[in-house]
Amino acid sequence: MGTLYIIATPIGNMEDITYRAVRILGEVDVLACEDTRVTRKILDRYEIDKPDQVFSYHEHNERQSSQGIIKLLDEDKTVALCTDSGYPGVSDPGYHVINDALSAGHHVEVLPGPSAVLTALTVSGMSASSFTFKGFPPRKTGARKRFFETEKDLPHTLILFESPYRVPQTLEDALEVLGNRRAAVCIELTKKFERISHDYLSDLIEVFKGKKIKGEITIVIAGNNQKFTK
Repeated sequence: MGTLYIIATPIGNMEDITYRAVRILGEVDVLACEDTRVTRKILDRYEIDKPDQVFSYHEHNERQSSQGIIKLLDEDKTVALCTDSGYPGVSDPGYHVINDALSAGHHVEVLPGPSAVLTALTVSGMSASSFTFKGFPPRKTGARKRFFETEKDLPHTLILFESPYRVPQTLEDALEVLGNRRAAVCIELTKKFERISHDYLSDLIEVFKGKKIKGEITIVIAGNNQKFTK
């Protein structure tokens, strides 16, 4: 049976890739990546020889590419899967092929590495003993408020991704539903222009209202805990 390697890649700083990831990328028979141009930067940076077979695995061809990967695994090939940043399957393509590979009896091995979720949680200064990662919230205000409503009474720290164009609106909806809790807005984690803002939701709204924001955004909001609410 073949082996499917799930490789976490840098979320910004290219130096965050692991020695193990560099080694495996240079040893596998096949490389499936969300964007071959992005992954090529890693190969070039660390002088990794490109596998004989490289192809795209993204949200628009996930089902079809998953079937192709399973066929390769059936041929006892080793296949590496990586997305543009972070972990495949965590708000990125990867779930289908991992599930299909396990169902087919293939070996799946995860190479741990950078994660915007855990990086943001740690730097937020909020409780990391239990947390909920919700991915991207809905785009429309009504649906977004319902999204927060399900978390209103829970003690877990809440982590989510957001578009830079909707940060103030999302903070406003969170304030209305959750109350004025401590939060952190993390911009461009590990990158040159990393910026992390810690404050209560009401104050963060004022910080970001009307401002042009660029880059990847991770938001951390305290759970239902009096220590982090005013």
